[in-house]
Amino acid sequence: MSARRLAPVARLVPAVLVIGCALAGPLLAPHPIDAPVVIPYASPAPGAPLGGDQLGRDVLSRLLAGGGELLVTSALVACLVTLLAATLGTVAALRPAVGRIVDWASDLMILLPAVLAVLLVVLSWDGGGRAALVVAATAVGLPYAVRVVAGAAAPIAGSGYVEAAAAGGERLPRLVWREVLPNLRSTLLTLLGLRFVAAVYVVSTAAFLEVGPEPPAADWALMIRENGPGIMLNPWSVIAPSLAIGLLAAAVQVAASALTPRTGRQVVAR
Repeated sequence: MSARRLAPVARLVPAVLVIGCALAGPLLAPHPIDAPVVIPYASPAPGAPLGGDQLGRDVLSRLLAGGGELLVTSALVACLVTLLAATLGTVAALRPAVGRIVDWASDLMILLPAVLAVLLVVLSWDGGGRAALVVAATAVGLPYAVRVVAGAAAPIAGSGYVEAAAAGGERLPRLVWREVLPNLRSTLLTLLGLRFVAAVYVVSTAAFLEVGPEPPAADWALMIRENGPGIMLNPWSVIAPSLAIGLLAAAVQVAASALTPRTGRQVVAR
């Protein structure tokens, strides 16, 4: 295999490793995540390579166990946002009247800061929890994504073969899923990666504010909040989860970029 073909594969490796560690982390943790093994904020030692947290729990074990929920939640939010944006954005491009309504709704939702929107939804949701966080994060990311898809779909919606299909009696769902969206694969892949990164930071911010996972759960953002007061005693209790969040977001974005076709957009008649 040539070096040119190996390059995209190599860019997938960090994402595979980070995602694999996040999912398999609980099985790799050397200590129970809720049991003290050292003194609070202990420095790194042979039995605890990253030291201890504010209760003396092993930072490495909690780090390994704390990424799965963040990964799954962020991936779910990214997929929902991309799917809804693909549908609404394409419909907005094909139906100008609907497009004006979508633009108006997007303008209205963009005015609300993301963190405030998440807090309003989650705190007003009966029982709160992960489902409320997914709904809130999806609603926050949707306005921007819809506009991206609508802008990319507009030239295709105005192309001759789509107009011919519409004049021939093709229904709107078929125009969306069979005529327009297949030509937006590159845009949607890029959008999926970007929305995943955005979801990671929204979900992490919510966890940092203790909206979602609660102590003693092992969560990267929650670890940062809990161990902030002892950062001078054991910096790794804060640095390690911070690096993990950044590495997860960066690795997935690089992988999405590697999977995105580099050729120019081609209109494929169906």
